[in-house]
Amino acid sequence: MIKTSAFYKLLKNDARIDPDKVLKFFSAYLVPVAIGIVSLIALVFWENHYPSDGGEVLPLQVFKQTSAELAPAAALRLLADQPVVRHFDTRLSEKPFWLSFSVSPRGPGAPVSIELPSRHSNTVVCWDGATLQELGRADRLNVSGSILPVRAGFSIAFPDLPAQKKVLCQATYTGPARISVMQWDTAQLDQGARAFDRMAGLLDGGLIVLGMFVLITGLINRESTYIVFAAWLLANLRMAGLSSGWDVQWLGHTVPVEWLFHARALTMATYYTLTAALFRNLFRDELSKIGHARLLSVTVWSCLPVMLSAFVLPYHLFLPVVWISTGIGIGVLVFFLSRILVLTRSPVAMWYGASLGITLVASLYEVISAAVGFKGLIGSINSVTAALSSSLLAALAIAAQLRMKHQQWLEAQAELRHTYEAMPIGLFTLNNAGQFISVNPAMRTMLGIHDLSPGRNTWDAYFNEGAWPHLHRLVHSQSNSELEIRCKNMPGQEEKRFLVKATLARGKIEGSLQDITERSKATEDLQFMANNDPLTKVLNRRGIDTVLELAIIAIPAGIPVALAYLDLDRFKLINDLYGHPAGDEILKQACERMDAMLTGGQRIGRVGGDEFVIVFPGTPIAAASWVCRGIVDAISAAPYRIGNKAFQVRVSIGLIELSAGVKLKDAISSADRACREAKSAPDGLVVYEKNAAAFHEREAELKLVERFAGASAPHGLFVDMQPIMSLKNPHASMNFEVLLRMRDTDGSIIPAGRIVPAAEGSGRIGMIDRWVLSNVLAWLNVNQDKLDRTQFVCMNLSGASLNDERFVQDAFEMLEKNRRAASMLCLEITESVALHDLANTRRFIDQVRSCGVRIALDDFGAGYTSFSYLKDLPADVLKIDGSFIVNMNAHPANVAIVEAIVSLATNLGMKTIAEWAEDNATVQTLVEIGVDYVQGYAVARPQTPDRILAASSAASFIQDADLKSYVRALSAASDAALGYPAVSLVSNR
Repeated sequence: MIKTSAFYKLLKNDARIDPDKVLKFFSAYLVPVAIGIVSLIALVFWENHYPSDGGEVLPLQVFKQTSAELAPAAALRLLADQPVVRHFDTRLSEKPFWLSFSVSPRGPGAPVSIELPSRHSNTVVCWDGATLQELGRADRLNVSGSILPVRAGFSIAFPDLPAQKKVLCQATYTGPARISVMQWDTAQLDQGARAFDRMAGLLDGGLIVLGMFVLITGLINRESTYIVFAAWLLANLRMAGLSSGWDVQWLGHTVPVEWLFHARALTMATYYTLTAALFRNLFRDELSKIGHARLLSVTVWSCLPVMLSAFVLPYHLFLPVVWISTGIGIGVLVFFLSRILVLTRSPVAMWYGASLGITLVASLYEVISAAVGFKGLIGSINSVTAALSSSLLAALAIAAQLRMKHQQWLEAQAELRHTYEAMPIGLFTLNNAGQFISVNPAMRTMLGIHDLSPGRNTWDAYFNEGAWPHLHRLVHSQSNSELEIRCKNMPGQEEKRFLVKATLARGKIEGSLQDITERSKATEDLQFMANNDPLTKVLNRRGIDTVLELAIIAIPAGIPVALAYLDLDRFKLINDLYGHPAGDEILKQACERMDAMLTGGQRIGRVGGDEFVIVFPGTPIAAASWVCRGIVDAISAAPYRIGNKAFQVRVSIGLIELSAGVKLKDAISSADRACREAKSAPDGLVVYEKNAAAFHEREAELKLVERFAGASAPHGLFVDMQPIMSLKNPHASMNFEVLLRMRDTDGSIIPAGRIVPAAEGSGRIGMIDRWVLSNVLAWLNVNQDKLDRTQFVCMNLSGASLNDERFVQDAFEMLEKNRRAASMLCLEITESVALHDLANTRRFIDQVRSCGVRIALDDFGAGYTSFSYLKDLPADVLKIDGSFIVNMNAHPANVAIVEAIVSLATNLGMKTIAEWAEDNATVQTLVEIGVDYVQGYAVARPQTPDRILAASSAASFIQDADLKSYVRALSAASDAALGYPAVSLVSNR
């Protein structure tokens, strides 16, 4: 009435009625309410079209047959002693039962029918009680005589019954049967049978249609709960049929008798299992909150024995199993259902609780009635009414759950819409043509979209050319990658960059757009900082390495690559004199001049303070050489003006042509080597083409370094010895210097000038010096008796070894163990090493001098000569650098320098040795100056140890005739001098 009033009010107040609203009101409200009211009136007030009343329950006598065989006459006599009852329960017994009852006529000529209504009956045979003539027999497959199947049981027809007649019957039953007899007018029984069939059809059709609807709904929505519910409805239907006897047919077809009782067992087991499954599906979330998981598992596991029993046990043994299992399971479900109702108070729980309650009560009643024979409520509570009521209430529970899910879906949709509208990231939907279907407000703001017009707002209208094909390929590749695109420049606005993530969904492109303009700029800045020098803005070492690696990869394809190494000469002096700000400004201006000379992909990188590398990919060596000469001119030609000062800078460049397979570090090392050579070149440029000798030398050096990589000294090491001749008495001594040599794999000799740098570069020079010292000491121990004219044996030590504490400790231990041989040693220390760490050098000298070892300062005068340090180093010998000795007669200044060094050494009590003496004239000059010893090719080249042992003196190796005569004269003068002391390296201090 409220809805109707509202409808009339709507008609009255608004003349413009919406026909859709009128139709909805009529179909959704008015018609269903009218149908419901009419149906209620019909049920309450209208006459039943299929009346089924009129049957009369007859008293009967019953007993169970216990013997194997019993004749009808004997049975009739036994029945006479039985009490008269209105019904009798079989208590699951499957033995034959005999019963007798009396049939009375209803009126003259009125046909009478007797109904044996038990749905559990299997067979029945009846006789006339007076004559024992068989009236008929029947089972679930066949009938004969006057016995016919009717409703759930059988009937006996009496078309003409003039007087009361006694009837004797024998029947067998399966299940909890109740034996009773009803007398009907035949017409009334026929009408009741039609009502029975009609109700069975209505129940079958209604529940099957409902089940199919729910099943289809579950399949479409992929919701397992609906599928379980559909199966449960069909099981409920079969339970109703079992209760009322309709289960003998399915869809209008008779169930084979051999299947019937197996089907009944499976029906009960399946119904119980589906009830438990539906309960768990409906209340999955609530059950997780309640807890008691172990108790709930009892119900689940109880389904297993029930299903197994249905397959393997006879029907009469199966029923106790199902009663016990369902009793336990029902108790557990009732407990959980009550907890859910108390805690959640949800409509779903309420409706399903009512449905389950009706089902459980009906099932319990069926079990109790079958077990104890109480059937007082038959007719008002059974599985038929339970099936209809529980199905209706379960449908209401499903409907309530659907409504809750629909409400949740609406809430989620509203929240999603709100999120879509409030999302700070742009969201969009495109069709396959690249046209916008929808965008959120953030997207509108990003792109300035004010109106979405079909066919006008396209992806390409807002982004740079090629953005749409890239996006199309991205979504169709089904990858999770991202796409960075640029927005078309708006007037007066900077270029924006966006990150796109998109996917193909339901034939549309769904995606998001994020403004990453600032992030991209920051990334580019970080990338620039990672690959470029912050001062000059050219590439740094990492950046130039990347460029060079890519260029080297292209060499096998025939693309030439050149590499230049640049060093600004005397740049450190500018930093020291005028400060780093001035030096920094010169570096920036120098880079600008260099960059102006480069073209194409030629890149420059800063690899040191004033050192740079230029990569020339795809540039022949001749063209690269031309560019480098231009760079030399550009840097050196004009001064660099900083404030009121002008600076002149010169550059040295080493340019090399790279070969296929060259390693990056080897390429830079070779270019650096060429750059060092360029410092002494007239034009400041040295060029190495492919297969230049410098490359082969570098390769040999690398191979040599690899040979030093082992834990022990490499194979092939040996020593030569170069004689050192006394200029006071040349034939009186056999002194010499130990020189390190190494035999290569091809048998050639590797000089010390290559061995020492390779060993130092690999960090193995300590191992080499340890090997030399050990072998020289061992050789001296063996041959000391043959070296009676040897006062000292010189041996060089590397500066790296002197700074190696482990080597120093090992060397001191070797000298301690070989003191006699150690007394012949004279260890040479270069001047630069001595000055590097004066305290450490002094400590080492003091240690070895305690073992009798002499000390010589090698290459004196060529390095950082400072007379002041000589007083702090207790050296015995000064070895004058050979650069002052070679051709000294052609350079008077060298003669003066050597003379000064000799005078200094004499005053300090040291002896002097002159290196690199190449001719007779040089030796004579050294004698005149007062040098004590001479070493060089004028006296002898390096000799083998065997030749040293065989010689009487160092003068024995002289080959030049004039020098031989001069040396003999020196020796004669020495012998003529009376009382001339023996030559010794012992200090005069």
